[in-house]
This record gives sequence, structure tokens and C-alpha cells, in this order.
Amino acid sequence: MKIKVKKLNENAILPTYGSASAAGADLYNLPGEDVVIPPHKTVLIHTGLAMELPEGYAGFIFARSGIASKRGLAPANKVGVIDSDYRGEFMVALHNHSSEEQTVAGGERVAQLCILPVVKGEFLLCESLEKTERGAGGFGSTGKQ
Repeated sequence: MKIKVKKLNENAILPTYGSASAAGADLYNLPGEDVVIPPHKTVLIHTGLAMELPEGYAGFIFARSGIASKRGLAPANKVGVIDSDYRGEFMVALHNHSSEEQTVAGGERVAQLCILPVVKGEFLLCESLEKTERGAGGFGSTGKQ
């Protein structure tokens, strides 16, 4: 799938896949733009890129496992959702879950972008729903004997 990308900053780095089978493309902090994130705070990381995602798809921004597990840096909203009609800069609200100040270096990989199909639901008001074995059992209700 070809994705049109516009550089909003001449130094911006295009997304890259770390391996032939990688599901997510790495997003980069702007080169030359070191960003300090205080403990337990969130900072917007600029990629300097805008993209044209095809209709019927959306971009989902996920944490990179390395900086999340080793440094406590992950998207503040857990998963960012970018609609296909958005044409602004792709940014990552990166949260520092650690107790130490973290510096994100210019050009550092900060998150990964997965492009996935979107299924639209048509919501129909009704008086009852089909019964299931689970029923209305909520959080932690499955797998109990």
C-alpha cells in the first residue's frame, strides 16, 4: 500500500520498518530536536510529517517496546488513532511513566504506526440483545469456575 507523505520540516525522517515482517513503521522525533520529558509528564513529540491515509483505513500509534519497557516512555493515550481524513502533522503524546527525567534525542524512534482497515458499524436501537453464555459479566468475569 502506498502512503503519501508530506514533509512539514525538511529534516523529518520518513517512517521505516525495522524488519521485513514488522507490523508497525517507526516514527521519529525530529532530528536536532532533543525533547526533555519530566517524570510523570506528557510532551508532544513532533514527527514533522503529514500523511494521506487511504479511505477505509486508519493509523494507530503504538508504543515501541524498547523505550516503553526500558525507559518508561509510551503514548499517553495508549493508542493514538489517526483518521483517514486528517491532514495535519502526525505527533506522539509521549508520557514518561518513570521517576526520572528522560531525554528523547533528535532523530530517535519514539512510537510505531500501524495502518489498519476500519469497519464502520451501523448502530441500531433495539429492546433486547441475543443471550450468550457470558451475558452481562464484566471486568474479570470470564475464566472463573
